[in-house]
Amino acid sequence: MENTNKKYWKGVEELKNDIGFVKNANREFNLDDIETVEPTHRRDFLKVLGFSMAAVSLAACDAPVRKAIPYLNKPESVEPGIPNWYASTYAEGGDYCSILVKTREGRPVKIEGNKLSSVTKGAVSARVHASVLSLYDNEKLKAPKKGSSDIKWEDLDKEVIAALSKGGNIRIVSNTILSPTTKKVVADFIAKYPSAKHVTYDANSSYAIVQANETSFGQAIIPSYDFSKASVIVGINADFLGTWIAPNTFAGQWAETRKVSSAKGGKRTMSRHFQFETGLTITGASADYRGMIKPSQEGTLVLALYNKVAAALGGKVVGGAAIEVQNLDKCAKDLIAAKGSALVVSGSNDLAVQTIVNALNSLLGSYGSTIDLGTPINYRQGNDAEMTAFINEVKAGQINTAIFLSNPVYDHARGTELGDALSKVATSISFADRADETASKCKYIAPAPHYLESWNDAEPRKGFFSLTQPTISLIFNTRQAQSSLLTWAGLNADYQAYLKSNWTKNILSGKSWVQALHDGVYEPGAGTAASSANFGGNIDVAAGEIAKTKGSGIEVSIYESVAIGTGLQANNPWLQEMPDPISKVTWENVIAVSQKTATEQGIAQGDWAKVTVAGKSIELPVLIQPGQANGTISIALGYGRTAAGKSGNTGENVYPWISNGKYWASDAKIEKTKDGYTLPQTQTHSTVMGRTAVVQESVLGEYVNNVKAGRFEPKIETSEGEKSPYQITLWNGHEKKNHSWGMVIDLNSCTGCGSCLVSCQAENNVAVVGKAEVARAREMHWIRIDRYYSSEMTHDEALAEKGIIGGFQALEVAAENPEVVFQPMMCQHCSNAPCETVCPVLATTHSSEGLNQMTYNRCIGTRYCANNCPYKVRRFNWFKYFENDNFDFNMNNDLGRMVLNPDVTVRSRGVIEKCSMCVQRIQAGKLTAKKERRRPVDGEIQTACSQSCPTNAITFGDMLDPESQISKVLEVEKEGRAFNVLEEINVKPQMSYLVKIRNKDGVVKAAKAEKKEEHHS
Repeated sequence: MENTNKKYWKGVEELKNDIGFVKNANREFNLDDIETVEPTHRRDFLKVLGFSMAAVSLAACDAPVRKAIPYLNKPESVEPGIPNWYASTYAEGGDYCSILVKTREGRPVKIEGNKLSSVTKGAVSARVHASVLSLYDNEKLKAPKKGSSDIKWEDLDKEVIAALSKGGNIRIVSNTILSPTTKKVVADFIAKYPSAKHVTYDANSSYAIVQANETSFGQAIIPSYDFSKASVIVGINADFLGTWIAPNTFAGQWAETRKVSSAKGGKRTMSRHFQFETGLTITGASADYRGMIKPSQEGTLVLALYNKVAAALGGKVVGGAAIEVQNLDKCAKDLIAAKGSALVVSGSNDLAVQTIVNALNSLLGSYGSTIDLGTPINYRQGNDAEMTAFINEVKAGQINTAIFLSNPVYDHARGTELGDALSKVATSISFADRADETASKCKYIAPAPHYLESWNDAEPRKGFFSLTQPTISLIFNTRQAQSSLLTWAGLNADYQAYLKSNWTKNILSGKSWVQALHDGVYEPGAGTAASSANFGGNIDVAAGEIAKTKGSGIEVSIYESVAIGTGLQANNPWLQEMPDPISKVTWENVIAVSQKTATEQGIAQGDWAKVTVAGKSIELPVLIQPGQANGTISIALGYGRTAAGKSGNTGENVYPWISNGKYWASDAKIEKTKDGYTLPQTQTHSTVMGRTAVVQESVLGEYVNNVKAGRFEPKIETSEGEKSPYQITLWNGHEKKNHSWGMVIDLNSCTGCGSCLVSCQAENNVAVVGKAEVARAREMHWIRIDRYYSSEMTHDEALAEKGIIGGFQALEVAAENPEVVFQPMMCQHCSNAPCETVCPVLATTHSSEGLNQMTYNRCIGTRYCANNCPYKVRRFNWFKYFENDNFDFNMNNDLGRMVLNPDVTVRSRGVIEKCSMCVQRIQAGKLTAKKERRRPVDGEIQTACSQSCPTNAITFGDMLDPESQISKVLEVEKEGRAFNVLEEINVKPQMSYLVKIRNKDGVVKAAKAEKKEEHHS
């Protein structure tokens, strides 16, 4: 941003100009020896460079060939080349999304959001997008098992029924079950076997919220939260935009409060978002004000915030320790001013902390406004106490039969104890789809199919239902867990009939089953007014418990990764290769530590370190993470699987460090073990080559006074005076007579969640390249989400103000708690495209509709276009990624290749590829409109990224259609927030961005007067 003194940087190595970063800054790839792969030496690389043009041309044409087999008796519902869509539901481990499933010739290939759902409103997370690939996981079990041997279903049923008939204590163990019909099956099973009991736990528990609401309001629930109604939002170690409880819902609500308009009389108000957290999350990165705390300080901070608000609003003030946290006083002041439209949420799993949070929200009048106790959400129903009791029972030999619908040996803190004690259980059964950490210790494995092969339902909120239906026939000899339980209970095992019967009798109230199945959702609870209740919790007891919480030494924060989550889909290579939105690390979890703490502990990025907590040690690579609280480290759970599969068995497991429901620990010991490691990290790949006008931002105060606040508008001196770069060109231009496809991306709404990235990967058959190739900067994603840190001043000014001459202290000044901007970056489809002028074979050309096109079978791999692209968004296929044992991912087996989209060419070695703006979707939409003798209607053609964005940050459409949303946005914002990245070089992108506006007090510090004159901003 040229007209402020902010300094933008992608990583610590760029900020301090590490020798490794400087050395590779002007390289397209990191070609030094990397620990994660066999070394590629100079001579070997010269062989690659010397690969003849003819050979590259032949390799480029080496696409996979498959014989087409015509239908003998074509299914009535299948038309070759025409997709079918089915409404369904993703409900795994408590996570939820109402979805539409695209199938081609009977196989699911893509997932989109169901906009009929008022719960998720069409939002789809990266994990939900990637779940279609998990359907085709070749490492799943093909049939039921007894020990390590196959067994027939009828034999398994006989043996299990015989074991159950012997009596004794029976336990069914699962994560949260959202399905009311599955719960009815469990109830019928328990009716048959009265000694049975259902034990529910969550891998990432929110049990303390349930307990706190029971003691505070007499309701053991998690209420509905509505961020869209909040003018001041406070998050305390709650990553509600990424992983906390229901991010698919919360992200869209939050984004509604961040929209502004430059139109005359347009919206100029925004919510104000405070975040207090240990490690930098995408929620903290999106906040207006962010403070850093240690995990042990959560309770103290909540209590201090409560007391400040109570003192002003006449509430009861209780004793509490003093705490100094950045922005705390301002937060309290703003909450008080926003009474009736405020919302405070905490991710703590501590009853005392959640009790004070309830008291604070009650003081602020949030219940009945931003919090609804009458419509609870069901995402987290786990009971930590019951799970602890179950493990104790197993260890004591008191359980005769244990039936697992989850994987607690891996994803529970006491999983190792449970695994060691399972031999004491006479009959143990797992419904896992593979011999996972729990299933491998069970006597029987009765594998359940993927949810896309299954019937089911879900109730994510009270009175809001959705249905799951199979979109493909069973791939293997599997059976739904519900059918197995019904069989063992002596009931009709047809779960589809059971489901329909339950809906007809107990849910639909006379409404149509067919209509509900078609829509995918049925919501009799919609439109219910939010209800409140009087707070009745004991804040004195809670304050006393908080006072007992002490931390010491290095504290460890255990958090959930946006990509991998709790590890349920750990064997999904799309998720493993998805860069973490903040760290940009792929394929492993790391020790995230602040620069100051790293210096004190004698570790640095590129080192490996052993961390020991309560006698349990793990070893991981070190990441210097700006925004990490000093004296703490953060490590993601969901990794360290040992029986997930070839892609999933990576990283280290930190579940054993969770103690008494606390997702943090004290007194961690850190010991460096080795150095010289290159993280598989994408954050400093594809730099902007020193340009500073890439990100543009301002604050709300400036924007209200000037809708162009933050804009950089370059001017060129000519003999005729100053001109815009767009007024000076050697090009004749490209005439667009019919359509001009483009995008507008609102930086206010983008949270960096990665949903667009995985959606694009699924839609466009983007290859997985693995950890070693990512470390060499050879990832293939067509869209990347650039994460920029920024500091308020330039380096020199920051040093001068603090009396620092230079060196290491300067780094700490800038990196301690930076602001963050996320910027999705894909091919900009320039009208004056630098890539098109340098291609010797016209493989990249411009269409009459504004698209920069790639003709794969013409490309000979010179990479001139990639060198000439100022945005660095073109990808080169160094290898053939399909049917290649060196890249043993989904494209290396017949089952995994079933996920490939037949509308998109699978590229091979020697070819450049990049964002096509989903041209296959554009063509399909145009043909549909042509057959109906009309023009395409705005919104019926969507790119994969725009369709999947949970916050609607991406607007796609035809800029020649005056009624299109994109045209209306640009009409309003062309003299407001809209800008093109690097518009000073006059490449005329089809992509526009809207200036990032933060709701902060004050104004961005102005640049020097002469600089402002120079750029005429």
